[in-house]
Amino acid sequence: MKEIVIISGKGGTGKTSITAALAVLAGKNAVIADCDVDAADMHLLLSPDFAYKEDFYSGKIALINQAKCIECGKCNSVCRFNAISVINNNYTINEINCEGCGYCAKICPANAIEMKDNLTGKLYISNTRLDNTLVHAELNVGAENSGKLVTKVRKEALRIAKETKKDYIIIDGTPGIGCPVIASITGANYIIVVTEPSVSGFHDMKRVFELIERFKLKSACVINKADINQDIVCEIKNFLVLHNVQLIAELPYDEVFVKSIIEGKTVVENDEKCKIKASLETFWEFIQNINK
Repeated sequence: MKEIVIISGKGGTGKTSITAALAVLAGKNAVIADCDVDAADMHLLLSPDFAYKEDFYSGKIALINQAKCIECGKCNSVCRFNAISVINNNYTINEINCEGCGYCAKICPANAIEMKDNLTGKLYISNTRLDNTLVHAELNVGAENSGKLVTKVRKEALRIAKETKKDYIIIDGTPGIGCPVIASITGANYIIVVTEPSVSGFHDMKRVFELIERFKLKSACVINKADINQDIVCEIKNFLVLHNVQLIAELPYDEVFVKSIIEGKTVVENDEKCKIKASLETFWEFIQNINK
């Protein structure tokens, strides 16, 4: 079984749309995982049924029992995160500001503060319109620990892939180089970085490959909208050669790509002939031949 993670240095490179196209080409032979939990949108193209839903808890949050509170103000005076304030003469916790450190609960003389598990998001396991399984999640607004939720999504995808004997796990990772990205790529068989020929796209791509090199993971690159700036494409290619990274696809800009998304489909499902469709099919052949 191969675990393939598609990531990008920045948002807007076409990473998710390309991953969804691979999900179509893989069909029933793959489990799909959307690890971009901060801004999950794979469901917009795969039409999941949200058959299974599970609350995700991570960290702690303070809760004040108003019946026990003696309004001494000690909790407010020690909170370094400005998470406790007085509203309508009651000491109240601001859940977004609360870091769950528990100091307020320790110093409360009336034992009026309890540290409860913090509900930070939801995990879903769905059947898609492609008749394959999508493991996806959403992080609550302002919630932290997205890396832990990413890890949960990956573990569930791996479990399902093993139980159903699938050959592939195709993961839509998160953009950037932060904790969720590290959680997306750690231990994966292969990382594919989607970039675009823009100044920011090239800059952020270089940072991603620096991260991948630190983890000593196998990787390759896809340049999307490769015909919009040939000068930067040349710079990207020079960088890839210097770092011994294979360029597996140069996808041209094509309005069929946009039309397909508007119709709720991937570009490989569009009846119109276009170079990008053929390139993605070759891309999928490359994935199938990894480590053969």
